[in-house]
Amino acid sequence: MISDGWGYNHLRAVSYYEYGKDARQIYNRFPFQFAMSTWEVERPADNCTPLAGGYDPALAWSNFNYVKYPCATDSASAATAMSTGVKTYNGYIGVDVGGNRVPNGLELAEQKGKATGVVTSVEWSHATPAGFVAHNISRNNYAAIAQEMVNLSGADVVMGAGHPWYDASGNLKATPNTFKYVGGQVTWDALVAGTAGGDADGDGVADPWTLIQTRAEFQALMSGPTPERVLGTAQVSETLQQGRSGNEFANPYVVPRTTTVPTLTEMTLTALNVLDNDPDGLYLMVEGGAVDWASHGNQSGRMIEEAIEFERAVEAVVDWVQANSNWGETLLVVTGDHETGYLWGPGSNPTWQPIVNNGAGNLPGMQWNSSEHTNSLMVLSAKGDAARMFARYADQYDPVRGRYLDNTELAELVFWAMDPE
Repeated sequence: MISDGWGYNHLRAVSYYEYGKDARQIYNRFPFQFAMSTWEVERPADNCTPLAGGYDPALAWSNFNYVKYPCATDSASAATAMSTGVKTYNGYIGVDVGGNRVPNGLELAEQKGKATGVVTSVEWSHATPAGFVAHNISRNNYAAIAQEMVNLSGADVVMGAGHPWYDASGNLKATPNTFKYVGGQVTWDALVAGTAGGDADGDGVADPWTLIQTRAEFQALMSGPTPERVLGTAQVSETLQQGRSGNEFANPYVVPRTTTVPTLTEMTLTALNVLDNDPDGLYLMVEGGAVDWASHGNQSGRMIEEAIEFERAVEAVVDWVQANSNWGETLLVVTGDHETGYLWGPGSNPTWQPIVNNGAGNLPGMQWNSSEHTNSLMVLSAKGDAARMFARYADQYDPVRGRYLDNTELAELVFWAMDPE
């Protein structure tokens, strides 16, 4: 489970708002807690000599600007690293620096006979879900990426936003926005007709997708029988909630939420209900994608909303595991792909000041120091017997965050967990 754009101070700010105390979220109670580096391979033209294609703890805590854009990772390269174990350039999806296709965890899971899927609160062909399914030299080739996800991948579940006929608040439009996020109009029409989808299981027979769009359709599949493959496109253009109309800088939940789209929790439970039909197990990536969007816009209230929505989805997954599986056979990892906004407390720069706790229900004191990504270390929490292996990978040390691993090592551990022998 990946909260896009999330960082240590995002978590702290949200915990202060929700609980009036630090570290009160469910993932803070997971038994395995580490940090994770997120840097990507720098192109020579990036002129990022101070970063030198890595993370240096000494420089990170002696130079306030060391981790800042333009030398920071993006979601495409970060997702590729986490899903394949291979570092690549910003913007690259599932390919190495030479543009060569590299296998991802979803494909490995398919080879093991597992059911697979991706869920997101932003467009389902966006960088993070794409990085777990597709292969392309540009994250911006949305139509081609969506076509690969629909027609060539073995995924059994794809869910997110990006509907061509609805605006950011879930209102039906007279004319469509764009069909690129759903693979172009031909692909969309095939999805609507129920004819889209290639041979997902390798038996030589096409496996068409069942398209669901309304919140009621998502909710209906949270329990009971399900189709074999489900592609959910919520009736909203870009994000489930972050982009809705109204004052984007208002405090959390002041602007009424769009009620016609599913929550991230509902989508996640729908995905699990589809995937749990497979006795060989499942591989699922769930992204809280709009934490990043709100952080790019320095929207404190909406960032908190999105992080809380992600938290509710994590809680639902923990409950699902405890009711339907066990922690001996299931690994749950909660992390992020990179930090966005360089969030710290008031008065930061050139020093780092803490987030200020103003009590539950009140915005904490915070200061955005960027509108872009940073290479700050990422939080990683894990639960399940296989998570004990993180201790072997977390062999680097940061003076503030403690032991850390690299995002490529997350993929290595997941690969091992699926094939420990």
